Formats: sequence, C-alpha cells, structure tokens
Amino acid sequence: MPERIAQNGQVRGGVRMLIRLEELGLFLTATAAWALAGGGLWPYLLLFFAPDLGLPAYRAGARIGAVVYNALHSLLLPLALIGTDLALRLAGSEAPRMVLLAGLLLLAHAGFDRALGYGLKYASGFADTHLGRIGRK
Repeated sequence: MPERIAQNGQVRGGVRMLIRLEELGLFLTATAAWALAGGGLWPYLLLFFAPDLGLPAYRAGARIGAVVYNALHSLLLPLALIGTDLALRLAGSEAPRMVLLAGLLLLAHAGFDRALGYGLKYASGFADTHLGRIGRK
C-alpha cells in the first residue's frame, strides 16, 4: 500500500518516523558533545527543561505562546551560539565556555522534544506543530 502524502501540513508514515529518528540523533549527539565539553551531569539535568519555562506565555494567547515557544525551541539560537564559539576558536580567541554549553543544551532539548513529536508551534494552538497535530487524531 503506497504511503499517503502529508495533508494539512502533517507529516505522516515513514517520513514522520525518519524525522523523529533524526531528531533523536540530534539529541544524543548534542548530549554527548555536552559531556565532552565538560558540562557535567547535574547542570545538564537541572537545566535540560529550562526552554520549557516559556510555556506560560500561552496564557497571553496562542500567538504569543507560539512565538515564545518557537524562539526557545528553534535551532537558530543554539546553532548561533555554537557557531560563535567555533568562529572565535578559529580566530584564535575563546568564548566563555557557557556559550558552547548553552548552545548544546538548547540543541539537545530541541532534538528531544522533536523526537517525541513536539514540533515548532503554529499560532492556531499549542497542538498544531510542524510535525503534525499533538494528541488524539
């Protein structure tokens, strides 16, 4: 039976599973890089869910909630932080270690959430994500 193409922006079937496996790989890789960078277990465990502190923004409405959630869960900020650390090292300087660690933690958290199916949010509501609708179909 042929796989059905995504409808209403919802990723389905094997493609959905592939994306979630890629995100699991992102989570595992960023977590390993955190350990190699000397981040430590306890800070990782204590700070891992810090990006979710933006969830109360949904009390101000779905649009504001989505903007705040996406700002904390997009890959742009962690990649900018990691890129800044890399660029400074290549230039013979160093960024504070926290720059790299913050980027790795945000990257790990985003991969973890997306591996579970929690994607970037649409303004229509918390359950509407770029990976499909969260919850019962």
